[in-house]
Amino acid sequence: MSSYAIYGSGVAYVFGLLVQFPKYQKKKRRASSTMDTPTQSLVSKDESPSKKNSKRPKYSKFSQQELPAWKPILTPGWVIFTFTVIGIVFIPIGLASLYSSENVEEETIRYDEFCLPPSHVHNALEFIKSASTNKTCSKTWNVKRKMQAPIFIYYQLDNYYQNHRRYVKSRSDKQLWSKSAEGETKSCAPEENTKDKEPIVPCGLIAWSLFNDTYKFSMKDKDLAVNKKDIAWRSDKKSKFGSDVYPKNFQGGDNIGGGKLNESIPLSEQEDLIVWMRTAALPTFRKLYGKIETDLEANDEIKIVIENNYNTYEFGGTKTLVVSTTTWIGGKNPFLGMAYLFIGGLSLALAVGFILLYVIKPRPLGDPSYLSWNRNPGIYIR
Repeated sequence: MSSYAIYGSGVAYVFGLLVQFPKYQKKKRRASSTMDTPTQSLVSKDESPSKKNSKRPKYSKFSQQELPAWKPILTPGWVIFTFTVIGIVFIPIGLASLYSSENVEEETIRYDEFCLPPSHVHNALEFIKSASTNKTCSKTWNVKRKMQAPIFIYYQLDNYYQNHRRYVKSRSDKQLWSKSAEGETKSCAPEENTKDKEPIVPCGLIAWSLFNDTYKFSMKDKDLAVNKKDIAWRSDKKSKFGSDVYPKNFQGGDNIGGGKLNESIPLSEQEDLIVWMRTAALPTFRKLYGKIETDLEANDEIKIVIENNYNTYEFGGTKTLVVSTTTWIGGKNPFLGMAYLFIGGLSLALAVGFILLYVIKPRPLGDPSYLSWNRNPGIYIR
């Protein structure tokens, strides 16, 4: 036999062993799995290691989502009934809301333009920034309809973005609440410290830009008292502004932004500041200034003296004085009533539409002939 033949037979033999080796290993595993080891013999069939080590949760109807459930079937009757009920409920609510809103007496007086003297009509910035100019102006207001107390006084600002990110972040809530944290001014830039590195209390751009226009009302040469208590949220007074925190170094620099604060009164009692510090979400907003707690009769002549101090001319903003009563729904706002009427009317229209559709062209429930593959069987390949 030649050496090549011997070599070839040897290679074939080794190859055959390699092919048969995995099969032998599988048989060996099967045999070993059927044999009981000493450990397995001590464990009962119900407590096998595989069951003990299993991560399968304990069976319950809740975990397997087998709890009883109720799923409504939207029959035409139920749909028509639901839309009808929504319409019947929403339309009266909308009418009541609109009626209540129409009963609110409201007077708006924009004064940023007429409070400018003729000599500064075209140079409003020079007028508002000058400390020597007289910023007092007056307006006569005739009451159109009776206004019952309390009569709320608001100031409205337009084109004023209190929601600007840098403006909103420029405050220190810790400083406003605790006297021991008056040095917490890192978040108040650029109005955090004086030139001598003393902390400003309250610090930040929001407090620095405090609204400082004033309004005085009189009738028949008698002043109408404006109550400025309880105009802020009670939660703000109790949980955001400390009773032991007093203004310090406020508006003491060269760059004065808005109003000043009485340093002998704690922040928790300075409600003008508390109202201003609750920033608005939109560029046009109103904030409560005070309340007149006497009734005003129709045709009463009210003289309003306005101190026009706040600078809105630099950024094109406007200022408006708002005098308003309230009802159970709040101030004058017809949107809510109109929204209820729209949804109620739409629901009734849909209910009528479904009724007509159900009467004119009824359809048996659960009819399989309306399925797309039964109506057009030719479009599917079988």
